[in-house]
Amino acid sequence: MSVLLPFHKSILEKIYDPTKSEFVLLARGLGLRRIVCKLLQIYDSPNNLVLLVNATQEEEAAIGEELGIMGCRNPGLRIVGFETGRKDRQDLYKKGGLVSITSQIFTVDMLTSDIPTHLITGILVLHAERVTPTSAEAFIVRLYREKNKNGFLKAFSDQPEHITSGLSPLRTIMKELQLRTVHIYPRFHVEIKESLDRKTPDIVELHQDMTEAMSEIHHAIVQCMTTTLSELKRANTMLDLDDLTIDNAYFRSFDMVVRRMLDPVWHKVGPRTKQLVSDLATLRRLLAYLLTYDALAFHAYLETLIAANTTADSGAARQHQSPWMLTDAAHTIFSYAKRRCYVMNPVPKPAQPPPAQVIDVVDDEDEWAVLDEMEAAARGETRPPANTSKKGKGRETRKKWLPEGMEPVLEELPKWCLLADILHEIEEETIRLAPALTSHSPGTNTVLVMASSLHTCTLIKDFLSTMDADAERGAQGRRMMEDKLRLYLWWKGKLSERRAEGKGPIALPKGKDNAATGPGARPGGGGGDDVSEALKRKDRERQERALSRRRVRGGAPVAAAPSRERTTSGILGEGEIKKEADDIADFLSSQGVDLASQALAADTQLFTMDDDFDAHYGLLAPEQTVLVRAYSDDTDDQVLQEIKPRFIVMYEPNLEFIRRIEVYRNSNPGLAVRVYFMMYKLSCEEAKYLTGLRREKESFERLIRERGSMLMPIYEDRSSTAGEALIKTISTRVAGGRKEVSTEPERVIVDMREFRSSLPSLLHASGLLVLPVTLTVGDYILTPDICVERKSIPDLVSSFNSGRLYTQCELMSAHYKQPILLIEFEEHKSFSLEAVADVKSYAKTGKFPPKKKGDPRADGGSSAAQSIQSKLVLLTLTFPRVRILWSSSPYATAEVFNDLKAHAAQPDPGRAVLVGAEEDAEAGAGVNAAAEELLRALPGITAKNVKHVMSRVRSVRELCELSMPEVQEILGVEPGKACWQFIHHGERK
Repeated sequence: MSVLLPFHKSILEKIYDPTKSEFVLLARGLGLRRIVCKLLQIYDSPNNLVLLVNATQEEEAAIGEELGIMGCRNPGLRIVGFETGRKDRQDLYKKGGLVSITSQIFTVDMLTSDIPTHLITGILVLHAERVTPTSAEAFIVRLYREKNKNGFLKAFSDQPEHITSGLSPLRTIMKELQLRTVHIYPRFHVEIKESLDRKTPDIVELHQDMTEAMSEIHHAIVQCMTTTLSELKRANTMLDLDDLTIDNAYFRSFDMVVRRMLDPVWHKVGPRTKQLVSDLATLRRLLAYLLTYDALAFHAYLETLIAANTTADSGAARQHQSPWMLTDAAHTIFSYAKRRCYVMNPVPKPAQPPPAQVIDVVDDEDEWAVLDEMEAAARGETRPPANTSKKGKGRETRKKWLPEGMEPVLEELPKWCLLADILHEIEEETIRLAPALTSHSPGTNTVLVMASSLHTCTLIKDFLSTMDADAERGAQGRRMMEDKLRLYLWWKGKLSERRAEGKGPIALPKGKDNAATGPGARPGGGGGDDVSEALKRKDRERQERALSRRRVRGGAPVAAAPSRERTTSGILGEGEIKKEADDIADFLSSQGVDLASQALAADTQLFTMDDDFDAHYGLLAPEQTVLVRAYSDDTDDQVLQEIKPRFIVMYEPNLEFIRRIEVYRNSNPGLAVRVYFMMYKLSCEEAKYLTGLRREKESFERLIRERGSMLMPIYEDRSSTAGEALIKTISTRVAGGRKEVSTEPERVIVDMREFRSSLPSLLHASGLLVLPVTLTVGDYILTPDICVERKSIPDLVSSFNSGRLYTQCELMSAHYKQPILLIEFEEHKSFSLEAVADVKSYAKTGKFPPKKKGDPRADGGSSAAQSIQSKLVLLTLTFPRVRILWSSSPYATAEVFNDLKAHAAQPDPGRAVLVGAEEDAEAGAGVNAAAEELLRALPGITAKNVKHVMSRVRSVRELCELSMPEVQEILGVEPGKACWQFIHHGERK
């Protein structure tokens, strides 16, 4: 159970009052979850109905577990999800207690009166920094306050940086949540400072120097970023881009900030500007990968960047290349990255008579000699190598699988050696303190090593498991690096083989689990020129996909670009790397990839089940355990309390985890904690840490100043205007234009699935009565004759590709007199179809063969917009009665809906539910909308037969358990076969 510190108790004393509503902003790492859990424990009672909103699934599980430890077990925190039926939710609300609910379900239940809004005791809103005028939380508060004036609302946030962008962001959040009180608690708050400074942990700061090659690469990347930022500002002088600095470029949010600034004019900027924005994200990743990836993985990532920069997805030469790759700094990056891995020495060639044929006999003899050595090793024979050279400082003989002329360097990350020294020191300290410790002494000897990502954790585990403690400094991880080099060379040989077959590249294997370390997956310009050839190679490709689960981002094989003379050193260095990579690949391909892969598999087989089981499995004593973990959210507080480590190693700096250690130290008074704080000196890691500290301090100062001068709005009573909403119709036939009283309010029928968007909230704010139901046809029913299908830009592209839009327009035209297709753009983005070029569709139709490599239509951003326009023309020709509405934002859509409803009859929700439901009177009543949507996504099931399927099977599980003949009996022969194969085999056929 988490202990409350004095400042926690002080905050709770101020906010526990159930008659007050307030907003609490706390610095990260100070235990916000403890405060929320204690507050929920105070309110836990069957007579109260307290709702927790905006919590993620992980937070719901953690808060529920913490409440269970605190004694709230009967019934504790209950979670309402999409799988919870309507009747179950109604029973749950009547029982009272603590309920965690999603914003979408909460909104629908309040609109349908399934939840007694007037009986809600209070609402707790997490992540209040995300609240905007169009968010679901603002809609919830508006509905809540219409029927409940006495219930409380407590909002919480620990992200001050998110509340400092824009004009009066704090006032906007307070206005939308209808709050008047805000409590701000930064780390420098007096009460927090007094609580955490009583007992401070023993922090050992270790500033590690980077190697010479790393320093050169780091300096070159920063120089490229500076140049790219300058080019971006020079190309867009009309925009205010002063906030784009190198200090801000270290953070992941920088990419979103740049895109947000350019979004309004994104359709006007040229391809060069778009390339610069993409380059900034690439360079930021390079800085992070330099300090976290091993030398070989970093070099392999650079090679994928080169391939992506020179070759387009279609296989042709790329037109718009990254400008930073043409600079001298890029040449420095490429050359030093290769030098960290290996050095290629020229192979001396003996004198020979003029050749009588084109083939180079000497090269062939050398390659056959190496191949003979590998075959002899595979047979277990001892064969003296033709050329033995010492590696490093003469510690061992040259590996037989190395190509001629390659001398491995295999530079290790400096932090690895430092981590080994720290663990050795902790071991000595543990032995020294062992006599003074008893069984009642607090804490354990488990060493907790914290890193920034799961990839870094995996790398640390591999290093510690293969570390040679007796080796010299800088060579303790030599065995692991040699294994990675062998994987790298095998990858090169595989690339050469696939390039010869015309296939796309595969990912660089990570290690013994053969997972990808490279950046992402994207198929290249592979595939055959015709479908029949691709079908013939289907079985082989399936085996290769199982071997390499992800594909390398970059989209093309590592092959030389068409020869073009350049004088820039960046391109020259790039060409050298590409030529060298091809030489390695050709050398390994001549030896046969199968032999290399067999040797690789032999190395990666650790043990078999025939071995002694106890030799590999068992319980470790706590003093022998080193736990490597990635930084997380408030779950780290629970980890610290459960493990209670005396020694903590922060492999990478993290501001909030330092505060978690301070809270952990003061929560355990008798426990001595030593923290090793590792950081690269004069690196982006250090700059990012210091900049993050400064940004948080400035954010809190700005919020404190804004709170002091903030003008709070006076909230009007919306119930007074409800009566005037009835008087809408003006009859010009009555003398004087007298108003006539309408018998029913203006209403709009909205499909349940549409509550993920912000449009229902804006329609309600405009004075319309929103009725949520499950619609078979359309998304919005405005009048008995007007049906609207709303499409955002990404949804429009995917609907065209999958053919779903055709079916939707067909149903609307069959059942409504005025079907409307609404194409809605985002508010702060360009109102232009040219923005469609940036939308990626992941719909897989499989109906058409891939385009050939030389097809010019495969490239070009404008082709996407032209394709959408041509499809829209075909749609209007096919369905002449369908009208297309263009809306620049949800706000404009709300105004258009109000204009369309003027002087028109109101829709009937009962009739709207029955439309397209195949005469099912109970359609939409008690139906699990999520399960129905899942059924519609299966092959062979369409909007026309989904009701038939739901009438034949009671659940999705029952459908999955049917045999193929039974499914074919329901759906038909071909649709039933497609559905059954997808359920049981997925995309594998």
